[in-house]
Amino acid sequence: MCVALSAASAAAAERYAVVVSGVSGGEKYAAQQQKWRTQLTAVLTAGLALPDANLVILDEESAGSSKSTAENVRRLFGDLRRRVTRNDTLILLLIGHGTFDGVDAKFNLVGPDLSAVEWKEVLNGLGGRVVVVNTTAASFPFLEQLSSQGRVVIVATDSALQRFTTVFPEYFIRSLVDMSSDFDKNDRVSIWEAFVAATAGVKQHYEEERGQLSTERPLLDDDGDGVGREAGAPGEDGAFARTVYLDVDPATVSKGDAQMAALERQRLLLEVLLEALRGRKASMPDDQYHAQLEKILVELARIARQIRQRS
Repeated sequence: MCVALSAASAAAAERYAVVVSGVSGGEKYAAQQQKWRTQLTAVLTAGLALPDANLVILDEESAGSSKSTAENVRRLFGDLRRRVTRNDTLILLLIGHGTFDGVDAKFNLVGPDLSAVEWKEVLNGLGGRVVVVNTTAASFPFLEQLSSQGRVVIVATDSALQRFTTVFPEYFIRSLVDMSSDFDKNDRVSIWEAFVAATAGVKQHYEEERGQLSTERPLLDDDGDGVGREAGAPGEDGAFARTVYLDVDPATVSKGDAQMAALERQRLLLEVLLEALRGRKASMPDDQYHAQLEKILVELARIARQIRQRS
């Protein structure tokens, strides 16, 4: 039995996540990026049960190999090329600021930036099912450059000229574990479903918060043609993304344990979101704060009841 378990474990697909949080450009954006990193950590580890050892976060506040520099990015992916196999899944999330000078689109790092062309070189030779999510302004050229067979590329904008700070990361992070994103009702959220849900959240944000049409139009490409598709628009993109998940494959866990584990992950994530909401209370209108607070508390009560019933 021990030998069989060892073999099964060795053959099991691994899941990896890399979060690169670039230069913030001010206290306001630094706080925002810190919040998103905290939420992402909770979503990936508590919500999706990603092993801590398989999550790497680079940011401007860290020192040494954890600082978000071009040198550290290249070193990290050099290591991942040796570790990630064709059966594994890896997601790369870029959070921060993007620029376009009319020729090159770049993601702003500490020190020299990396252009979309240079990111293509960084990712070349990386095995497995790769998901790249550039959540920044002017991110469209990344879709054209990084498009490849067996890879999902998501960008926050459909134009390199959209240079305003984006809200896409807020909604994409949330959609990864929000079961209302589970449109096909298979109790899992695919990358395609997360993209569709996040796009709807961005649209609603602009309509409700600003009373205007969204200036962000996220695109997804997963067939390697570098064109991309908006959620809800006709097109062939999305077929591969519908098969890519970041959670544990239920086939590798007994059904009862999987259901309880999922409930516990949802509870932990809701607690993190509750703390994040309380931290933003001073900057929010009272009615908006209490509406979001009530929603989280009701969901926490529902999850707690289900856990008690299964215990």
